[in-house]
Parts: sequence; C-alpha cells; structure tokens
Amino acid sequence: MRNCSKPINFHLLPIIFLFNILLLDGVVTQTQIANTTSPVNVGVVLDLESLVGKIGLSCINMALSDFYAIYPHYKTRVVLNTKDSKEDVVQAAAAALDLIRNVQVQAIIGPRSSMQANFVINMGNKSQVPIISFSATSPSLASLQSSYFFLAAHSASLQVKAISSIVQAFGWREVVPIYVDNLFGESIIPYLTDALQEINTNVPYLSVIPSSVTNDQIDKELYKLKTMQTRVFIVHMTISLGSKVLARAKQIGMMSEGFVWIMTDTMTIWLRSTEASTIDSFQGILGVRSYVPQSKKLENFKVQWKRQFQQDNPDTTNAELNVFGLWAYDATFALAMAIEKAGTANLRYNKTNISNSDATDLETLGISQNGPQLIQELSNTRFRGLSGDFHFVKGQLQYSVFEIVNVNGNGERIVGFWTSKNELVQKLDLTNTNTNSTSKPKLGPIIWPGDTTLVPRGWEIATNGKKLKIGVPVKNGFPEFVDVEWDPISKKAISIKGYCLDVFNAVMDNMPYGVPYEYSPFATSEGEPAGSYNDLTDQVYYGNYDAVVGDISIVANRSLFVEFTLPYTESGVTMVVPIRDNRQKNAWVFLKPLTWDLWVTSACFFVFIGFVVWLLEHRINEDFRGPPAYQVGTSLWFSLSTMVFAHRERVVSNLARFVVIIWCFVVLILTQSYTASLTSLLTVEQLQPITDINDLWKRKESVGYLNGSFVEGILLDRLKFDKSQLKIYNSPQELHELFTKGSANGGISAALDEMPYIKLFLAKYCGKYTTVEPTFKTDGFGFVFPKGSPLVPDVSRAILNVTQSDKMQQIQNSWFKNEIACPGLDPSVSSHSLSLESFWGLFLIAGVASISALIIFAAVFLYEQRHALLQSRSETSMWRRVRIMSRIFDQKDLTSHTFKKSEARDANSSCSVHSVGVVGSCPNTNCPPSPSTSSMSNQTGPSDFVFYVEHGRIIEHGDLSPNGSASPEIIPSPERSPIELANYRHGP
Repeated sequence: MRNCSKPINFHLLPIIFLFNILLLDGVVTQTQIANTTSPVNVGVVLDLESLVGKIGLSCINMALSDFYAIYPHYKTRVVLNTKDSKEDVVQAAAAALDLIRNVQVQAIIGPRSSMQANFVINMGNKSQVPIISFSATSPSLASLQSSYFFLAAHSASLQVKAISSIVQAFGWREVVPIYVDNLFGESIIPYLTDALQEINTNVPYLSVIPSSVTNDQIDKELYKLKTMQTRVFIVHMTISLGSKVLARAKQIGMMSEGFVWIMTDTMTIWLRSTEASTIDSFQGILGVRSYVPQSKKLENFKVQWKRQFQQDNPDTTNAELNVFGLWAYDATFALAMAIEKAGTANLRYNKTNISNSDATDLETLGISQNGPQLIQELSNTRFRGLSGDFHFVKGQLQYSVFEIVNVNGNGERIVGFWTSKNELVQKLDLTNTNTNSTSKPKLGPIIWPGDTTLVPRGWEIATNGKKLKIGVPVKNGFPEFVDVEWDPISKKAISIKGYCLDVFNAVMDNMPYGVPYEYSPFATSEGEPAGSYNDLTDQVYYGNYDAVVGDISIVANRSLFVEFTLPYTESGVTMVVPIRDNRQKNAWVFLKPLTWDLWVTSACFFVFIGFVVWLLEHRINEDFRGPPAYQVGTSLWFSLSTMVFAHRERVVSNLARFVVIIWCFVVLILTQSYTASLTSLLTVEQLQPITDINDLWKRKESVGYLNGSFVEGILLDRLKFDKSQLKIYNSPQELHELFTKGSANGGISAALDEMPYIKLFLAKYCGKYTTVEPTFKTDGFGFVFPKGSPLVPDVSRAILNVTQSDKMQQIQNSWFKNEIACPGLDPSVSSHSLSLESFWGLFLIAGVASISALIIFAAVFLYEQRHALLQSRSETSMWRRVRIMSRIFDQKDLTSHTFKKSEARDANSSCSVHSVGVVGSCPNTNCPPSPSTSSMSNQTGPSDFVFYVEHGRIIEHGDLSPNGSASPEIIPSPERSPIELANYRHGP
C-alpha cells in the first residue's frame, strides 16, 4: 500500500514559532494596557431622536476614538453614559440627576437646548460637575455665572453685530424681529435691539411666535406684519419652526419683491440639512452663521463621518455635517484631554450628610472631588480643532468671523464675511489687521426675494388701505401759510390750503413712489386750535398723527421726540420795529451829516489853506495883491470856492499848486461824503428810538410774539423778559394795532418773529416797519415725522428737488404775488453823522503838504534876502529885522517871471515906483517926483528913518546929503533900482 502523505517541511517551523511568540506578546501588551488605564465616567444628555442629537452623538464617539488613537499611552479612558432627554426639559433634568447621583459622572456633555441646560447647569454647579454644551447658545445662560458651565459654541448674542452691520450697509431704518416665545428666543432680543439702536435703526414692533403654533396663528401674525410699513424681518427660532413660518410667509405674499428676511445662525446652520421642498420657501433670504476654516483634516473627517453616520443611522438621509457636530467633536476632544491632565486621584464623590428622611434627590447629591481640577484644566486647554481655534475664555468660545449666505435655487451661496476687525467684507483676509478701514462695506451680488437684484429700501406704504394721517395746525392769522376753513354745522374742515400744504403736495409728487395721505386739522369741534404747536408735534410722538405739515419751526426741544425733514423756508428769528419819517421836518438837517468837530476842523482848514495860498502867491501874483481887505477876501474866497471847484484866481507858484491839488482832493472826499450822508438823512426813514432789545428790557417796554410760537421761550429764557412784558398777536392786523397803540398804551414797541412771518408783515405794511438786530438762528419750517421714520430721507431729498426747481417759485408766486417787497428797508443803513475820526487822515495829509510848502517857501525867501539881514546894523533888534523882512515880503518879487513882461513894457514910466526911496526927481529921467516921495521927504524928521537898498547896502535916513539928494553911492544904477523898505517913527 502506497503512503501518499507529504513529508513535513521542517524549515518553516522557526518562522511559525516566531509568529506565535509575537502574537502572544501583542495580546499580553493589550491586556497590560487595559489593566493600567482608568475608566472615567462621562454623561451625555441629548435628544437622541433629533437630528442635532444624532449628529452630536456620532461626533462625540468619533472624537473619543480619534483621541485615544492619537494618544494610546494615556492612562484614562472616557466611558460614555448616554441618556435621551426626549426634547423635554424635565426629562433632561432627570437624566442629569441620574448620571450625577447614580453613575457619578465626572462631566456631562449636553443638553441640546438652552431651556434644558438652564436647570442642568444649576445641578452641575451644585455637585461640581462640569456641564459642556455644544448647542445651547442662549445668552441668558451666561447670566447664571456658573464656573462649571462651558459653552463649546458661539453664543447667539455674538452674531447681532454681524446682523446690524448688514442692516447698516443697506441703510434700512426699521427692522422687526420675529422670534420664538421661549427662553432661547427672548434672550437675544435685548442684544439685538441694542445693536440696532447703535446704528440708529428703529425696532417698531416685536413679533413673537409660540413654539407650538398653528398655521392660522402664524397667518394672523404675518398679516399684521404685512399691514405695517416695515419690510425687514430678522427671524430667530429653530429650523423646524422657522421653516413653517417662512412657508406661510410665502403663501401670503411676503416673500415677494421689496421684502427682506435675515436668519440667525440657528436656522442658517441647518440649511444644508433642509429638504428641497422646504428650501423653496427660503429663496432670497440672507443668513448668518459661524465661519469654519477649511482644512485637509476637516475634509477627511467629513468623509469618515458621512460613512459612519449612515451606518449608525440608515434611516436618516438628509443629514449634513455642520458646525454643531464639529463643536461636539472638539468639546469631547477637549474634555478627554482635560480628564487626562486632571488625573484619577479624586474621581470619587463626597456624600452630603443629611439625616432628614424627607430630603429630596437634589439635596442628597454628592459633590465631585475632581470637579475643581477638571474645570481648571478645561479652561487651560487650547488646540486647533476641526472648528478652528478651540479655547475657552470665561467658559465660552471666542468668535472672530461670521459668514453671510444667500439662499438661491436648491442651495446657498456665500456673499461675504463679517469680522470683528473689518466688519463686512466680500472676501475674507484674516491677515489684514487694519481696524481703521473706512471703505464702504461690500458684499457679493445678492438675489433678494422676488428673484431681483434690486436692493429693497426696507419699507413700503402699508397695504391695508390706510392713508397717512397728516396733522395740520389751525390758526387765526397768516392764512397764506396754512388756512383751514371750518364748517360749524358739520364740524369738519371744508377746505385745507396754504403755502405749506402746496409745498408738501409738490414734495409728495416728487417722491419715487406713491404715498397716500390725508390732512387732519388739529382743532376742536368748534374749529378752534386744539393746542400749541408743541402740542401738535407731540401728537406725532404719541402716534395720533403719522406726520405734521404746516408752518412748524425746526427747534431743538421738538427734535427730541420727533424727526424733522430738511427745511423748505429760510431761517431766523428777528425783531421788527416801527419806523418814522423825519424828512423835511428839521430846518437844520443839513448840519447833521457832519459832527461839530468835523465842521470846526473843516472851517479851520479852509482858512488855513487860504492863508497858505496867499503867502505863496502874494509876491508873484497880482490876484493876491491889493488893499488888505481885498487880500483877505480873495484868500477866503479862493479857499471856499474849492468846495464847488469855482475858484477863478490863477495860481502861479508850484508850491501853491501842490497845496491846492492836495486840498482839492480832500474837499472832493468831504463833499461826496457829505452828499451821501445828507441823502441818507433825507431819503431813508429813521428808526424808532428803541433799536436795541436790551433797551426794551431795561425800560420794561412790551414786546409781541405770535401766538403758539416757540419765540416765547426765547423771550423768557434767553432774553430774560418778564411775562408781563409779552403781548400775543394772531395776525398781521393785530400786530399792526399793537404797534399803533405803543407800549405806553397797552401795545408794543417791538416784536420778535420768524423771517417768513416778518417778510409777509413788512410787505403788507410797506414803509412803516423794518427789522433790526438781534437775529436768532433757527432752521426754518420743516415737516414732522415720527422718530426713525423711513420716509424722512426720501422726503428730504424730494424737498431739495422741489426747492431747487421752478416749482417752488411758482408756489411762492401763487401765494405771495400780490405782496410787494418794500424797497430800501435795509437795517444795516446807519443814520449816524460823519465824524472827524473818519477823515483825520485826509486833514493830516493836507496839513503836512501845506506846512511843507511853507517851510520850503520860507527857506527860499530867507536865502534870497539874506543880504538884508547880514548888512543891517548890529544894534538893530530882532523885532526890527522881522519888520524889515515883512516889508520886503510885501513888495513884488520883480525877479519872478510873472513880472518880467510888465517890467520891460513899463520901464520908462515906472522909475518913480522903482526909485521911491530918492527925495526929489530922478536926475537921469524925465519922471516927475513921486507924490509919496515928496510927502515922505516933507514928513521926515529927526525921529524918522528910512532904509534904502542900493548895490546890496542898507542905508539909513541919516546918510542922506544935506540938500536932500542922495549921495552918489545910493543913486540907482540901470542894473538895479533901489526899493524903499520902511519909514517909521522911532520910539513909542
């Protein structure tokens, strides 16, 4: 029989033996690791049937698996004890109580919702067990101030800055939040409204949706919102409730063009897990959610998680990994790391010593000894997780970036980012650290509800058929501005018209959209004013009127409660006073243009200039010679005739011409100024004696103001007038009557009012009143709207368009065309007389010119006559020398060119004149003796003396020869004729 068995290969035995040894060593090593690690119980409280619970639990398990795969040598092993809270607050509390009391867990991950967490946090704080939640984002949880609560997510309050930046970027002035009626929904509202108020955005209404709500209840609330003018809504609720609300909003037409919907992160995070049938209701919506930086590690994890989740939850088909799952992963990773660092030395609980058999389960809870050390390690844990930098600061994750998404089609599209440093940006650049950027916020192209790219303005006129109720003041005077005609029978207004209403109508016609409105007089049933203008503006604040149109002044105290548009009239409050006509009532009015000192100075200079010209012209100009009286009259005549430039005397001296030119310039300025001042006095009406409001206050005179005007506050508060000094008027006629009476007879001396009223009053009473200082700055008339009204910017722009067009002039002509503006009423014109202070410079120039001319003339004259002074006897007194020089000055200057022609012509007949110093007839001529010479010879006595000038010598009378003839030395030569100088008696 044949043996078929194969022989054994003994060469393989060593290899088989070595493999068995290595396998046995691995088993022994794993057994040793299991024996050296310490299990640490950790509780998990989640809504296991909810999508967030399923995603969270799968991420928690994967986190522990990955953690211990990375750190297999760690001595602790987290053992999960999972409890289902079943979306119930009580069930969550019961689960946490069981985990703490019976399992003695070292920490609890969860619960899911903020309402569940509120009670669990208190329980953890009592037993010193850390509570770590990755989905309870309500900001109210931070108010518990529990050191044992860690929020491994971004608080819902952190996103409000991003939302307010979006609202501000598009200029929306009103926003309505829509939120769920629970702790989670309510807790964000204070933070949201504060953020919106910082950008001057109003929140006119808060829409609250119950967590258990029917479609009818939702429709009722949405219809209420639709009738309002606000079209910007911020939705803050769970994705299930939010989807329901948005579906109903689309059903009633609130997802059409003009509407704006913004979702908070609790809805935006779950967009990718929303069914296609539901996403159709989200078209055009903007959403905000936390930004997760992309990484290779994150991409690999998504693939692993998707495979693992489908294995664990085969019935769930629409699940997508979101930031809640990443936070759950990172929170578990951080907890495992903290447990390892805290160690296992104090994993026990200390039981409370309560002997009372009636003690509750909460009172008998033990206290974890490892809790204090564990929360310290959690606070110090920091690493780069799947969601980004993971680090607790005061028990919360810190944020830096939110992404803005726009829902279109079957998905979402990122249109921008919000960072705490640069706010809204289209592209994220985390390396940019510039915090002072002033560039305009930019987002990518957005498709809004209604499939439009046109940015909604954020509000619309209400669609409930309600018109804007416009309040109109009722007044008894100045109907040109507002005129309300009242029917006492029907007790309704028959007509409402006026300048202010025509302007408002024109502005509304200029609006880019239609605004239905109707006027409502602010009047009693009898047609009388129902209150002051302040009362009328208060009605807008109280909501009784949607706006107020009329002659409403823009003042600071009113702007505290209402909002004004840009003004449509000129501004200012000024004082009006009566004027009187003083023309032709004063016979001496011609003296008023100049003050007395200017009159005296002018007269003195006329005399002085005449004297100067006479001095400069006397020796060389026949017009300024002759008898003394004639010379005085000629000098004054010449000087005064320069006023009308009618002087006939010829001026031959260059110095005199220089003086006359300067003086004519001075006279020209004086006469022109005098003419202008006199014209003003004779043609411009003079103001009443009271032209200063301070004088009115000092004299206790009465001042008027328009009834109901804010001017009363100016008079009482700023100008400190007493209430008894103030008089009220309602119309221009009443104001005129008060002026006619005067302050002494129960009337007024002045009135303060706004410029539009003053101009109309002056036009009605042309020539009787005028305006004077002071003028108080105001902003004119404006239209009144509620605070934060979105109509204000558009109405203000429409006002600019109307006021800068011909339409405004047409409206003014239609109401004020019959009122003629008074000419010449310029309060800046002054009737004060001209004083010397205004002309002293001119007189100084004339005086300096005249004195300079005199100095030059005297210097030249003394130089030419120096021989008369040098050859006089030494004993001759100074006074006698002055008399000698005056005699020489009184004679003609025959060397002047003005006398050369006459000297040549009259040489033969004038010898007696030129030789008047010789006694008797001239021996060399046929000239008879001069009568003056004969008389002088006969009158000469011992006490008399006569001076002669001959060949440069001065000869006294005693040097004459005894026969009365001149000695040969002093007989005049043909070249020079002697000139008689003087003949005076010596002694007293």
